[in-house]
Amino acid sequence: MTMPEEFALKQTAPRIAGSGFISGGDKMISAYDLVEQMDYLYVRVVKARDLPAKDLTSSCDPYVEVRLGNYKGVTKHLEKNPNPVWNLVFAFAHDQLQSSHVDIVVKDKDLVLDDFIGSLTFDLVDIPRRVPPDSPLAPQWYKFDDKKREKLKKGEIMLAIWKGTQADEAFSDAWHSDAAAVGSEGVSRIRGKVYLSPRLWYLRVNVIQCQDLVPGDKTRPPEVCVKAICGSQAMKTRISSVRGVNPTWNEDLVFVVAEPFEEPLILTVENKDEVLGRCLVLLSTVVKRLDNKPVPAKWLNLERHSGEALKKEVKFASKIHLRVSLDGGYHVLDESTYYSSDHRPSSKLLWKSSVGLLEVGIISAMGLPPMKTKDGRGTTDAYCVAKYGSKWIRTRTIIDSGSPRWNEQYTWEVFDPCTVITVGVFDNGHLQGGKDASIGKVRIRLSTLETERVYTHSYPLVVLKPSGVKKMGELHLAVRFSSSSYLNMLHKYTHPLLPKMHYVHPLSVMQLDVLRHQAIQIVSSRLGRSEPPLNKEAVEYMLDVGSHIWSVRKAKANFVRVMGIMSGVMAIAKWFDQICQWRNPFTTLLIHILVVILVLYPELVLPTFFLYLFFIGIWNYRWKPRHPPHMDIRLSHADAVGHDELDEEFDTFPTSKAPDLVRMRYDRMRSIGGRIQSVVGDLAMQGERFQSLLSWRDPRASALFVAFCFCAAFVLYVTPLQIVLLVWGFYMLRHPKLRSKTPPVSTNFFKRLPARSDLML
Repeated sequence: MTMPEEFALKQTAPRIAGSGFISGGDKMISAYDLVEQMDYLYVRVVKARDLPAKDLTSSCDPYVEVRLGNYKGVTKHLEKNPNPVWNLVFAFAHDQLQSSHVDIVVKDKDLVLDDFIGSLTFDLVDIPRRVPPDSPLAPQWYKFDDKKREKLKKGEIMLAIWKGTQADEAFSDAWHSDAAAVGSEGVSRIRGKVYLSPRLWYLRVNVIQCQDLVPGDKTRPPEVCVKAICGSQAMKTRISSVRGVNPTWNEDLVFVVAEPFEEPLILTVENKDEVLGRCLVLLSTVVKRLDNKPVPAKWLNLERHSGEALKKEVKFASKIHLRVSLDGGYHVLDESTYYSSDHRPSSKLLWKSSVGLLEVGIISAMGLPPMKTKDGRGTTDAYCVAKYGSKWIRTRTIIDSGSPRWNEQYTWEVFDPCTVITVGVFDNGHLQGGKDASIGKVRIRLSTLETERVYTHSYPLVVLKPSGVKKMGELHLAVRFSSSSYLNMLHKYTHPLLPKMHYVHPLSVMQLDVLRHQAIQIVSSRLGRSEPPLNKEAVEYMLDVGSHIWSVRKAKANFVRVMGIMSGVMAIAKWFDQICQWRNPFTTLLIHILVVILVLYPELVLPTFFLYLFFIGIWNYRWKPRHPPHMDIRLSHADAVGHDELDEEFDTFPTSKAPDLVRMRYDRMRSIGGRIQSVVGDLAMQGERFQSLLSWRDPRASALFVAFCFCAAFVLYVTPLQIVLLVWGFYMLRHPKLRSKTPPVSTNFFKRLPARSDLML
């Protein structure tokens, strides 16, 4: 079934140098060839000196206005400072210029009416154009003009003014004219930035034993466990099976920690509600290991937790025996393994060289819906976040636009082609004191891209809402994957997906799920401490928090996916049945000839099989995908999902619904589980029937099978294998007139074998 046009991927032809649609091009955009060139007028206001006082207090509270037509950028005012320093850059989009000159006005902040200090005027035609990689334009001192355009004797301002593009290094930190409504305090919230995720490690604590514990109640054997706390993570060992003052465990506790290591590891030995001792381990002193070799165990002193005990005892002899290590051979999973963007281990010593370069041009978006209300009308302040590996990027926020144009280009090193880049679109809600709202996201798997080719497509932002599937606009991207060494990239396909430690000393599925949750919390916390912060809601949306929660829709979609895989096997079985039924006599005769050839020349079986696969691959090459895959609403069953199923999918965990509704959904879950249970039971029954062939549970059936095996062995000993295969092949391909309408003897015999289902309660 074809995708509805509304949700389909659309190929585009933007005017970018990298696509080949335009030739030549400005030298300035040679490094930005995946985005459309955007021209800007830049004004860098550095500082001023010797500003005259204008008010009664003989002080000066100066600020600068940069005016260009209807646009005005304003610096902060600095109180009582005749020699202020601002060092602020203003960027005015060329397509928004409404004047032939730019005015720089310096004023003195006042309670009633701000006083004029001086001004400068530059004609746009006289402003130079800067061409990277030239060094930045050196700022100069300029004397002020008064209102009569005469030079003032006192007061100068240092500034630089030039024309450039988004390739200019001043672009990311500049105040932009399309954000004129944002005050100077909010400018930092709308700037584009590059972030790096903290390097994550698995901290493994092997609790071996304790010695010489002193419980408060010595009349009963202690029930001791060890509690470990690292930051916001807390874990406990089981209660020791040794009931005494020298308990043993030999149990591993695994935590996620991030560089730089700020939180210590705190270990507490507990006997029910009583604390028997504690110790603190600084992570900076912990050994980093790269393989599965155990690190040396250490004995650590336990300090008494009770203040009274410290007064009574000079020395406390209780000890704990530990192995603590930072396991650098693992990759700490903070993303789902289905669309992970990085598989490298924690330790840089184990990193391999990169195999290529990924370049993404975030060009624009179209048709974004209003995400909030401002001054009685809907508005959207959109920005993009892209995540690949440990590098996150955030574009600048385009204020009040449903069709924002970013035209920003970013680059990532690629260490594994079988990875996924995620690009999300968000509405900046922090400008009004709210939270950032997600609009939609796009995933692109690098292994589906041809190297050195530029893909320019408009991706539909498809999301599932409680009201159903909805298109939230389109995101226009240009993507290029370049390979530094094609042989090295092909060699990657022979390597394990995850580092070696995941297979040598694997973590359980439940452990990985808990550790991934902890990793996401650490990453979102660290990125939230940046300036401007990458907010928690954006990080969790990009990392698909909560994607593992049960959904009837996803269960149906996965069942259809399994049936799609099985359809190939079923098609082969159907084709073979048609051959056996002589639906096409000519084809059946050809199969007879093929069987004779393969039986007489068995050495041709494998070559023929692989040659057949080769020709299928060459034949299918004509229909290979011409564009990257994108989210499929049909595959996801998002277009045919019911309201109640959606309501259940968007329910909180634990549920917040009424008891009657929860009971109804529980009954539905039992019904679905019952069908799954029946399928699993049928599979188990077939396996148990095979086991019963020689188990003599049914003595007559086992006797028949044993006698058949003896006869078959005798016949196969005296008959050449080729004769047996020819007879079997002709028997399977016999004419329908020679076939019985009832099932064959082998099927009848197998279905009569006993299974253990009659032993189930």
